[in-house]
Amino acid sequence: MQKAKTTKRSRIRMMTWSLLFIVMSAMILPTVSYVFNSDTAYAQVQNNENQRSNFWRAVKDGNVGYSAVSGEESGVFINQSGQNWREMRSGWLQEIGGWTIMGSLIAIALFYLVRGRLKLQAARSGKMVPRWKFWERIMHWYTAILFVVLAITGLSMLFGRTVLIPLLGSKGFALWANLSINVHNIVGPLFSIGVFAMLLFWAKNNIPNGTDLKWFASGGGIIGNSHPSAGKANGGEKVWYWIVIFVGLIAVCGSGFALIGWLAQLGLGDTTRLTMQNMHQIHAVAAVVWIVVFFGHAYIGTVGTEGALEGMTTGQVSVEWAKEHHDLWYDEVKHQQQSEQIPNSADAKTSVS
Repeated sequence: MQKAKTTKRSRIRMMTWSLLFIVMSAMILPTVSYVFNSDTAYAQVQNNENQRSNFWRAVKDGNVGYSAVSGEESGVFINQSGQNWREMRSGWLQEIGGWTIMGSLIAIALFYLVRGRLKLQAARSGKMVPRWKFWERIMHWYTAILFVVLAITGLSMLFGRTVLIPLLGSKGFALWANLSINVHNIVGPLFSIGVFAMLLFWAKNNIPNGTDLKWFASGGGIIGNSHPSAGKANGGEKVWYWIVIFVGLIAVCGSGFALIGWLAQLGLGDTTRLTMQNMHQIHAVAAVVWIVVFFGHAYIGTVGTEGALEGMTTGQVSVEWAKEHHDLWYDEVKHQQQSEQIPNSADAKTSVS
């Protein structure tokens, strides 16, 4: 009996020392090389001679090797540019873009609280002046509505992981993101038709001139109580128009066509990873700029200025609004109406005599 207890204790002792030996060996053996050749080992670390580190460093740098797969970038095992693009998209692009959008909305709200609505100084007489034709209003609202749809879906894809996942959950956001990207890709080309129509039909009203400089120097009627002279489009409206054309049509729509592959099909560019990443950056940055300026345009054209929205809803504006905000255009309209009435008056006198 005593012998059995002794044997059991011996086994436990052997197992304990064996485990301790394994643990100590695991800790000591990796340092043996430093004992025999410490200088070489140190130089190896300092010169980054570790073969596995070199291998993954080459992979991350995008070095080209051999691949049996054909096609673009087939020889690159892992393209690190994708990770760099992802860090940019989830980093400064979201941060700066988000603060820019929020800052513009806060600035508009503060301006409204301080300045209030720009009301007409003269009492309304009930007389109206035709300003926008029916087809022009259709073109405007067609483009404006599609712009809002694209802004909502585009911002959902850009900020969705940060803003919408906490609200909708992962599954809910996945469904919304899938719907957003499909709607965005379908509505985008339709939207570009409206912007191109604006380029064709409204360019003549938005040619800059010396009157615009005076309009800006006077604060555009927003700062102070003066009403600087303006034609059918004032300086601010002309700036908005050319932002729509250059930022919207060229940068946003152009990069959008590249992202869905249409430009490549026409022989303009390609669909490589680098091209898609660059087009996405242009698309996102230009879209944020466009949205921010749109906020200001929408504010001035609705709650910011009394009587401005009537032009795009009924097609007519009050005589008082026309005189205060677009006096040069009102003089042209009045002169044209008088010219059309003169022949009729002469015929009447002739017939009477």
